[in-house]
Amino acid sequence: MEKQKREKGKFRRAMVVLIRNTTWRCGKLERLIVKHLRKESVGLGRPGTPLTDMLQSFKLSGKKRNEFLDAIKRLERRNIIKILSV
Repeated sequence: MEKQKREKGKFRRAMVVLIRNTTWRCGKLERLIVKHLRKESVGLGRPGTPLTDMLQSFKLSGKKRNEFLDAIKRLERRNIIKILSV
């Protein structure tokens, strides 16, 4: 139960930073996330994107939201992105 509280707190006000621009062995959702982060960093010139902004831009809720958060965790485990808590 404590781990779930830490996870919720970790993702509540988090910034997602793209470390590696690769989508090798990634699924469709992971590719979309990396593409979105690449577009944000090139277009706006800022290194990180708030996770809440990403959830709003992808218009996710319910089960899709959980799949999105799982994809974020997988990308972090592969050292493609970094989640920074603010």
